Amino acid sequence: MGRVIHFEIHVDDMNRAKKFYEEVFHWGFEDWSDYAGMPYFGAVTGEEGHLGINGALIKRQGASPELGQSVNGFVCTLGVDDYDATEKKILEYGGKVVLPKYALPGMAWQGYYLDTEGNIVGIHQADENAK
Repeated sequence: MGRVIHFEIHVDDMNRAKKFYEEVFHWGFEDWSDYAGMPYFGAVTGEEGHLGINGALIKRQGASPELGQSVNGFVCTLGVDDYDATEKKILEYGGKVVLPKYALPGMAWQGYYLDTEGNIVGIHQADENAK
């Protein structure tokens, strides 16, 4: 099976991106630049033993995505405990709404945002009462 075991988020401004993901999602970062031979920070997204994967921020090697461009890669969706509080933090730290909060009836609240680097990220709050 080809299960996802790692992800990379391409960024223009490493410090700005780290701050966004640290403040909004409480990720930690480890400098792996020496291994990669370029700016590359491992992202610790949660505690060992909990569902999820870790990834990295990598310095973008080409042009930034155009605003309004269709997705050209994978979109990561992050599970959150409080959708509205997370959205508030996303906007406070420079993110923008792509697709506003909507119900996945009987399952969850979902929405999509641009991070500070122009990448799309989803947030998902489980809620069996979502309508």
